[in-house]
Amino acid sequence: MQTLPTRIIHVLRHFETVFSERMWEWAKVLLIGAILAPGERTVTAILRVMGCADEKHFQNYHRVLSRATWSSRELSRRLLVVLVHLFVAATGPVILGIDETIERRRGRKIAARGVYRDPVRSSKEFFVKTNGLRWISMMLLTPIPWAQRIWALPFLSVLAPSERYHEGRQMRHKTITDWAWQMIVQVRRWLPGRKLVVVADGTYAVLAFLRNICRLPNTCLVTRLRLDACLYEPAPERKAGKKGRRAVKGERQPKLAERLHDPKNVWQKCTLPWYGGMTREMEIATGTALWYQSPIPPVAIRWVLIRDPKGQYEPMALLCTDQQVDPAQIVSWFVLRWTVEVTFHEVRTHLGVETQRQWSDLAILRTTPALLGLFSLVTVFAQQLLEEQVFPVRQAAWYRKSLPTFSDTLALVRQHLWPSAYFSVSPSNSDTVQIPRALFDRFVETLAFVA
Repeated sequence: MQTLPTRIIHVLRHFETVFSERMWEWAKVLLIGAILAPGERTVTAILRVMGCADEKHFQNYHRVLSRATWSSRELSRRLLVVLVHLFVAATGPVILGIDETIERRRGRKIAARGVYRDPVRSSKEFFVKTNGLRWISMMLLTPIPWAQRIWALPFLSVLAPSERYHEGRQMRHKTITDWAWQMIVQVRRWLPGRKLVVVADGTYAVLAFLRNICRLPNTCLVTRLRLDACLYEPAPERKAGKKGRRAVKGERQPKLAERLHDPKNVWQKCTLPWYGGMTREMEIATGTALWYQSPIPPVAIRWVLIRDPKGQYEPMALLCTDQQVDPAQIVSWFVLRWTVEVTFHEVRTHLGVETQRQWSDLAILRTTPALLGLFSLVTVFAQQLLEEQVFPVRQAAWYRKSLPTFSDTLALVRQHLWPSAYFSVSPSNSDTVQIPRALFDRFVETLAFVA
């Protein structure tokens, strides 16, 4: 690889020192090839698109993933620093979304493969199981200037095997919230001076997990809350001379399911940001309480009860571990969580997640997080290439598109990569074919938009 666009080189320099000098050259081929390759993101498909089909030492590129010494965690840290620097205001909170996804994989040699509920194909009426790998991914939820909407940018992903996997190896099983706790602590160390807001679905509404979050400085969690959760008033002050253990909770509060039908409950009409980038008029009620379930000590929360006056959406409840946060702000943070699902869909459609074929444990641990992180890296490349210019959205007479999506972002980066360099590391060939510039541009555009 001889030449890359200068602005892309400046971005890649943040990650260069993680690899050895020789390994970095192979890693760059895999990186650029993963952006340019259509369809499957196998190492062989990448080598073909990079003009390395005649490379006799092709095994070197496989060894970058399966044997080489480099740290995925350090790459995650550097990617997060770049993302926060580019897209997050210096005085604002860093909003993080966390969720799990199933990478559908089959094969006896894939040790961590398990059987899980398929969240995409399952519903309330049907339970669908699937074979695969369970990943927990943490993403930065931030507005993208040229897209004019919130995107979820992955930067840290970990493999969360099943309980059967750990039992077979006599290892202590880590639940999803155990992994999530370690990930949040790691990000807290990477960004010591920033306020962190973690947004998650109801899977993470676990008392032990919430209690750990409360002990982290300048960090809060927003998630769903069960309508039948046991909520209490704060513990009363201990009277002088009273014997016995100190009370951990006060009087019981009405359950949120009861508040929904209580005529004394105070509801406030608010216009809230809602799914799909729209706003919606909803009614909310809020309060503070201790959520307690023996034997875990109580956790102080702010609860927010939401109901739709038109009856289109079912009532739901949210919680925030920071009692001082405005309830409308809690709702707006939680709505951002949906962009995480959009990113999971985009990486499968455009970046080949679930098409890789590695069987090595180390290669599996590295490849899927790398493809998820590639979503964020492509976004960074586009931000640097645009330099505050208007995004050139692809148009047609039958379809007017006002704002770019990730497919347009990937195409923009590809259009700068295809003509900018002689990517092939195979022997040079002096044969050339002259074609009209308009035809060349059409070829580049077609290749850039290939899924």
